[in-house]
Amino acid sequence: MSDNASTDERVATVTPDALLERIDGGEDVFVLDVRSEDAFEQWHIDRADVVNRPYFELLDGIPSDLREELPADRRITVLCAKGGSSEMVARTLGDAGFDAEHLEGGMNRWARLYEYSELDVDGDATVAQYRRPATGCLAYLVASAGEAAVIDPLRAFTDEYVRDARALGADLRYALDTHVHADHVSGVRDLAAETGATPVLPAPAAERGVDYDVDYATVADGESLAVGDVDVDVLHTPGHTTGMTAYRVGDVLFTGDGLFTESVARPDLEDPEAARAAARTLHGSLRRVLSLPDETVVAPAHFSDAATPNDDGTYTAALGSLRERMDALSMDEDAFVEFVVSGMPPRPANYEEIIATNLGLQSPDDERAFELELGPNNCAASEEALTN
Repeated sequence: MSDNASTDERVATVTPDALLERIDGGEDVFVLDVRSEDAFEQWHIDRADVVNRPYFELLDGIPSDLREELPADRRITVLCAKGGSSEMVARTLGDAGFDAEHLEGGMNRWARLYEYSELDVDGDATVAQYRRPATGCLAYLVASAGEAAVIDPLRAFTDEYVRDARALGADLRYALDTHVHADHVSGVRDLAAETGATPVLPAPAAERGVDYDVDYATVADGESLAVGDVDVDVLHTPGHTTGMTAYRVGDVLFTGDGLFTESVARPDLEDPEAARAAARTLHGSLRRVLSLPDETVVAPAHFSDAATPNDDGTYTAALGSLRERMDALSMDEDAFVEFVVSGMPPRPANYEEIIATNLGLQSPDDERAFELELGPNNCAASEEALTN
């Protein structure tokens, strides 16, 4: 990060990686987001003190009411969509005596952050979690005895999965989706094209009308796939979608969007009119998950603002701890349905086009696919934590 004074032509900048490191490290970060109010409401950095003021309101200087909100003793990180407007505003702030910097590349660069951590789990496999801070998406790499599988890969990060599998001395054998995603563009077909891995979908998900231009395999409840010395067991858990399926490797359960560490799935993205029936199905699926041992490690496909990361930054939880602290998991069916269908957050941005893409019915290029994903995932039943 540059520390140049903003009173000359050069403006201090911070990279997305450096800003995330400061936030993760508990630093007192203050953000001035100069995008439009609508863009801010849809999606913003939420793990810092944030003020939103559209940049066009700062063209003639800093309004007096905003000046009162800005800290005089802290660095202000200004951000916009792509980094241009934020640089101008940071310069204005610097000229006014504030310590200001701008986020290099804006929120578009922030959206390309992707973190890798290996989970501390028992078994004969290396299990790594990928985290996308900008959207809360999680994906996983399982490697054992020279073979690997990726679970819920994102198209935008295909190269990372290939690189990391090679670093572990493994060839990618499978690319698995837990369901037809509504918040991000799946990478299973791109991984197949890049590595020869077999795309794998739950059989009920494929029944929604998947039309891929590559061969793919389907798996049904109770089946398993061999990856090196471990088995990937298939557990059908419908509710979020009809095809929602969890995969189990040893004591790790990859729950997709069925169960998160802070919430449960929303039931309305496949068929809004059938949300209540889907919620009843979800209740039954969660009862099935809860029959597993307490030490089962729940590894979901998303995390939200309400989720608390582990000390290493990962988002997993022991099933027993979720049973104890998540109210939704102890509700009877009627109470659960009422709770889940009430107060659901807005649907993910562009979810219909993303679903069509993941079914193989549309073929956006890489740039358009990336744009479709910008914004929060909103795949959980509530924006509020469901824990006591």
